[in-house]
Amino acid sequence: MSRKASSKGVHGKASSKTAEDAGIPNERSEYLKSLQNEEVIERVRCVIKDAHVFKLPLGPTSGGWRGADWRDEVWQGTVKVVERDEVTLVLLVDRTSGDVFAVCPIKDGAVDRCVDSSRYFVLRIENANGRHMFIGMAFNERNDAFDFNISLEDAKREREAAREPIQNIIPDLPEKDYSIKEGEKIRVKIKNIGGYGGGTNTVNERKNTNKSSTTKKSGGFLKPSSKDTPRRPQT
Repeated sequence: MSRKASSKGVHGKASSKTAEDAGIPNERSEYLKSLQNEEVIERVRCVIKDAHVFKLPLGPTSGGWRGADWRDEVWQGTVKVVERDEVTLVLLVDRTSGDVFAVCPIKDGAVDRCVDSSRYFVLRIENANGRHMFIGMAFNERNDAFDFNISLEDAKREREAAREPIQNIIPDLPEKDYSIKEGEKIRVKIKNIGGYGGGTNTVNERKNTNKSSTTKKSGGFLKPSSKDTPRRPQT
């Protein structure tokens, strides 16, 4: 059974230590059960000590999510990006007690970014019954948002590389016998010894006119915003 320690919330009121108590569905209980399996290795990709979590409306406004509109802050604490088995998880952890507030497995559409700040993210979390909800997550520092983004991007790239089948670069070719058989002779004909004028070298050059002009996409896993939103106060 998980520990629950009484504490003060972000607005000075008593707050619960789990997202379920705040009405936010998530896979916290499934994650805690998986910790009982000692054979599963957990890899920590990044730890960010200061993050803010908000309850959001059902969907984004026209144009996308806007962090400046978020008012219902329900939690502050530490964010961890970890891997267990074949799953990447975002853990929201109490910075004092270490209790897990919420768990967000990274799937398609699980993470989005706000249009007005590169430090604000939206997580789509759900429970084992399929009930889901969007929560907002904000960092005060750009470096923290960058580390979070890169951790998700690296995890995705490594997983995709691990799924690719190993292909043989050099195909198997039939073996050929180049040895000189009995009775065979080798004839060598040499022309224009001592001069350079007798031979004509012809080189067919072909210019590739179909050069690709593709450029690398910037931003990686999530495209950053050129705008920004004020920092949230730390309590």
